[in-house]
Amino acid sequence: MEDIGRGKRVPDMNGYMGKLLRVDLTRGTLEDEPLNEEYARLYMGGSGLAARLLYDLLDADTDPLGPENPLLFLTGPLVGTTAPACGRYEVCARSPLTGLWGESNSGGFFGPELRFAGYDGILITGRAERAVYLSIMEGQAELRPAEHLWGQDSYATQELIRQELGEPRARVACIGPGGENLVKYAAVMNDHGRAAGRTGMGTVMGSKNLKGIAVRGTAAVPLADAVVFKAARRQAWDIVKDDIQTQMMRLGGSNFWMDMAMMYGSVPHRYFTQGEWEPAGKLTATAMVESIFVRPRACYRCPIACGRETKLERYGLSRVDGPEYETVASFGNLLLCDDLEGVAYAGHLCNVYGLDTISTGGTIAFAYYLFDQGIIGEEETDGLVLRWGDLEPAIRLVEMIARRQGFGDLLAEGSRAVGRHFGVEELAVQVNGLELPMHDPRAFSGQGLVYATSPRGACHMQGDTYMSQQGQWVPELGVVSGDRQGETLVEVTAAVRSMDWRALTNSMIMCHFQNPPLEHVLGMLNGATGWSLTAEDLAVMGERFSNLKRCLNCRLGLTRANDRLPRLVLQKLEDGGTEGYVPDFERLLGMVYEVRGWDSETGMPGQEKLAELGMVGM
Repeated sequence: MEDIGRGKRVPDMNGYMGKLLRVDLTRGTLEDEPLNEEYARLYMGGSGLAARLLYDLLDADTDPLGPENPLLFLTGPLVGTTAPACGRYEVCARSPLTGLWGESNSGGFFGPELRFAGYDGILITGRAERAVYLSIMEGQAELRPAEHLWGQDSYATQELIRQELGEPRARVACIGPGGENLVKYAAVMNDHGRAAGRTGMGTVMGSKNLKGIAVRGTAAVPLADAVVFKAARRQAWDIVKDDIQTQMMRLGGSNFWMDMAMMYGSVPHRYFTQGEWEPAGKLTATAMVESIFVRPRACYRCPIACGRETKLERYGLSRVDGPEYETVASFGNLLLCDDLEGVAYAGHLCNVYGLDTISTGGTIAFAYYLFDQGIIGEEETDGLVLRWGDLEPAIRLVEMIARRQGFGDLLAEGSRAVGRHFGVEELAVQVNGLELPMHDPRAFSGQGLVYATSPRGACHMQGDTYMSQQGQWVPELGVVSGDRQGETLVEVTAAVRSMDWRALTNSMIMCHFQNPPLEHVLGMLNGATGWSLTAEDLAVMGERFSNLKRCLNCRLGLTRANDRLPRLVLQKLEDGGTEGYVPDFERLLGMVYEVRGWDSETGMPGQEKLAELGMVGM
């Protein structure tokens, strides 16, 4: 394995702890490694820096579930500072679900605590002979046996590791049975029910026999100019705290979007085949507040508090995490189920077993669709009758997926594999193997372009044009609204720049639910690092990150043919907020290539574009 990130440790590398922990599970060794300052300056942190660090370590022959697949936990320069809502971390590797760039991030407190423990990130290679977990307490790293934890759910694992370490304030990122059993979309869970859910990073952990990582420390993130940083942070905090979206998030969580999504036709019903569904009113944030809501929960230094704590009395549960919008729509609208408490319970089971709720709900909904169409029957489903509106089979399937039992063993491979198995892959609503989030591209033309060209498959965290329609603009970087179903260069360019902006926020790392003015973001970033970045510099960096991931995916086998949308979302819905609209996808995609400077035949970034971004030789 080639060494990565080698570079002289700079004592005053402000905004960074200055080192990675390198873990070789095969040999059982742990080694501190200086963070490459040049890489950090060019690629910042989070997913941008992760892509650069892993670029030379991944190729088409890398087995996503093999010991050679490197797994990288990484923070960014704003993580662990007092910047608002900057408590996230990224997990990256080659995805076992898509075979392409795998990237997922999570909130809570694990990311900041990793920095307080003395590290910017952890690079994990190899495979342990027996189950282990990693402990990092005040800069001291140790691999500990975890055979007694294998089989425990994600909540129990977090608590048992804290007890074993005698450190109740340790933060633990771990896998549940889903990751252990190599479900292709297993999540990494932390801080109770927070999840790095997408692309199967929990699966990679399971393949390495790594049950969890515990971190605890008291170090501080060094700031280049505390005065500049604090002034910008104070202004950003006040704006985020008073923002109308923050107020809505605090009251209703991310599920506040349900009402607007129904208006736009953005929330998908009946596996993306139905435009309107009146009972959806029973799944709104208001319905949650009036029935199962207990209190809001916030991540590290977050004024938004979008997390939900709920009670599910019918299931004998006085406290569960969530659900958030994606979970509600995945197990509610997608299955035509208006039982909010049941939907919340299905989401809770995903947290318990460590499964991505979007891919789990989407794959189960695909099975319901195939059953409804007569393509499969009870013989294929182990006797389960999959009828729209009946949630009980779906709840049973969550457990079967996590344990790879019966029909669940096939569903654990994801909807693309299910479709391929039954000869109807074109009906699976996925892009490059990743199930679509709950934002229908017929409602926002730009969102379809994001799904089709995102570096990790269909993903709303790589670009969110639906939020631009709500006023989350960054005009200095070209992130504007346009017509939500527009098909001009304005909308296409805005979608591309939205992806570049999210490449930046996933590298600093900032929560997408906040939207402070760019001048304050620059103030915090420059105050932390000592850099003198401008808006123009950020625009170049965001584009660099996007193109780096594209180059990496091309190395892993991606071609222009991968840039597509599934058949079902390219069919008109005559009712609902999409009003019969379907984007002229091929024409729009051609415009994306023009804006991006990608070769129209191969799909690869052109050499001129790479040279412009300082990426010659990529």
